[in-house]
Amino acid sequence: MKETFKFQDQGERSLGLRFDLTVPFSRFIAMNKSALKMPFKKYIVGEVFRDGPLKAGRYRQFTQFDPDIVGCKEMVADAEVISLADYAFRKLGFEFEIELNNKKLLIGILEDAGIDVAERFSVLVSVDKLKKIGEQGVRRELKEKKYDDKEINFILNLLKKESSNEETLEKLKKNVKSFEGQEGIKEIEEIFNYLKKFGVKSVVFEPSLARGLGYYTGPIFEVFLKNSSMTGSAAGGGRFDKMIGDFLETTEEYPAVGFSFGVEVLFEAYKEKNKIEKRTVTELYVIPIGVFEECFDIVSSFRQKGVKVDFDLLRRGVSKNLNYANAYGIPFVAFIGSTELEQGKLKLKNMKTGEEKLVSVDEAINQIKSI
Repeated sequence: MKETFKFQDQGERSLGLRFDLTVPFSRFIAMNKSALKMPFKKYIVGEVFRDGPLKAGRYRQFTQFDPDIVGCKEMVADAEVISLADYAFRKLGFEFEIELNNKKLLIGILEDAGIDVAERFSVLVSVDKLKKIGEQGVRRELKEKKYDDKEINFILNLLKKESSNEETLEKLKKNVKSFEGQEGIKEIEEIFNYLKKFGVKSVVFEPSLARGLGYYTGPIFEVFLKNSSMTGSAAGGGRFDKMIGDFLETTEEYPAVGFSFGVEVLFEAYKEKNKIEKRTVTELYVIPIGVFEECFDIVSSFRQKGVKVDFDLLRRGVSKNLNYANAYGIPFVAFIGSTELEQGKLKLKNMKTGEEKLVSVDEAINQIKSI
């Protein structure tokens, strides 16, 4: 609840803005479970809100895109949503890595370390910071929470990655004793086997990955971009087998797994990667020179033929209009004065090359569409 926007309405009801799409989706499934055939696959796009600190890639309002699968307990469902994420990021041309872990494994390690059930979430919050603040930072934080060196060493040694996914898993298989921890390892191995069949090679096993949300029950995953100023996760998700049952007030599990993509983060990263300078969809900006009303027909003609055109509504001078077009990255400008009108033409300027030509409307359209 820490990052949920909370307020009271005029009826003194306690309300909150939607934090994510997973909780309302689970509620929908609970309300309609008898009408849905399983497995049920869907995607949702919607606005969500976070009352948290602002930085690159973190916003207080943003659009989430969530694909989910409900009704399949097998790890093939987790592998399928991971393969979807892999395909999406490859299609966008990103260099990326998908980190995979399992909440059962983390809980199992804490159980073997002798951490009480009531304290495990607090330990996971610290463990999840391993990449951000390093081993010493996590060690210091756990000491402040009154854990001893034996407990801390046990946890950190098991969370340390080896040189390959296989070696890390093998180390954990030998050292994790709890049933839940071993179950988590088994599920991770199953996912990797399915991912091979899907042809996915971007996934790395990260035993310290915890993800902050408490509703995950098994596999969890996050996508991180390489060579980008967006250092936080670009997408993340996991398995939430208990949430639908919580809405139905039953202990029965309804298997569900999904991914959440932050659309704004992807858009900013894509702009950065492709060095996109254009800030508008406008293809042509018309600058009337002493013939304001006479230009309306020409502007309409361009629009009817599929050109995205804008024109100066403020009757400014040429210099200010060129500055305006440059500021928005508009690729072409058309100057129209009395001389151009008499000839049935316009002076078309390519804003990138600086080249100017006296052309007809049709010739201008051909040149604009050729880029």
